[in-house]
Amino acid sequence: MSSAVLRRLTDSSSLSVGVLGVGNIGMVHLKSASAMADVDVVAAADAVPENRERAERAGADRTYDDYAALLEAEDLDAAVVALPPFLHADAVERAAEAGVDVFVEKPFARSTAEADRMLEAAEEGDIAVGVDHTLRYQPDIVGVKEAYEDGSVGHVPYASMTRLNDGPLGRPPVRDPPASWPLDPDAAGGGSLLELGIHCFDVLEWLFGDLEIESAATGETLDVPVEDAATVMMRAPETETTITLHCGSYQWEQLPEVNTRLRLEGITGTISNRDHLPNNFYADAAKSALSNVASRVTDLDRDVFGPTFYLQAHYRALDDFLEAIREGEAPPVDGEVGRRTLELAETAYELADRTDREELAPEVMT
Repeated sequence: MSSAVLRRLTDSSSLSVGVLGVGNIGMVHLKSASAMADVDVVAAADAVPENRERAERAGADRTYDDYAALLEAEDLDAAVVALPPFLHADAVERAAEAGVDVFVEKPFARSTAEADRMLEAAEEGDIAVGVDHTLRYQPDIVGVKEAYEDGSVGHVPYASMTRLNDGPLGRPPVRDPPASWPLDPDAAGGGSLLELGIHCFDVLEWLFGDLEIESAATGETLDVPVEDAATVMMRAPETETTITLHCGSYQWEQLPEVNTRLRLEGITGTISNRDHLPNNFYADAAKSALSNVASRVTDLDRDVFGPTFYLQAHYRALDDFLEAIREGEAPPVDGEVGRRTLELAETAYELADRTDREELAPEVMT
């Protein structure tokens, strides 16, 4: 039995946490964990010196330039894996060897085969695995689920979901070049379908049960080496709902606008996530956007907590995971859920590729 498990059983309820990767989302997790009662962020790791400095200012006790060194040196209860996707498997395997539970950023892996390898390592190391499918924790998405489950709109024959953002390129003017890995199919595993669609698959199965993918199409709206647009048609047999999903990383985010749309077309009415936004969302988002613009001029840290709408979702997702391992329970969004979203993405990719080949065949024959 690992020292971390022994401490959890014999010591106080305080959990010792390390954050592997403290770029933008890693800093969100670090600050969220630091704000939780009975959670100590003892260490953070990142290959970028500036990120390590930010982590230290945010409260990490120690920093490392290598996540493997952190896992070897620290006595942790849990680690947040906020590294690029191509490092997820190695980080989880090393954490399993150290007996450290892991909370992994989405996509959980780059493929179901890689996910299986990670889950096997976790089982052998007897560690818990959680996945950060944050959308299901956003107040507007929670509002949709609650409204749907109360039955007020009756049967829902059709639903649609759209998720758009500006991807790795960012909105101009851009001060620094984008990271290379999001535009590398091998490193990222895919484009917008894997980056954005993964979240949507999770939410839609959370709402409607198992999905069957009927058709899919992907495309490159911009001149990039991964797809930046994808459209998927699905059916939920349990609820007899037809669903359209579109995701893309070709549209600049324009705060305080929300870049996720979810609509359920019921027999007696429509449920929309826009009807469940917090009353103060637009004011908070606009204030945060102005603060972040000013930080680019002054070189101060951007407010990764704002708007609080998004902070609440990230905070709740991590808090749920940590509370589960504190109580010795299975994480509410576990590695199998993460694997399932990858399975759906792979099916969509296969159908899109098949459609492309069928469309190309007549041209080849002529």
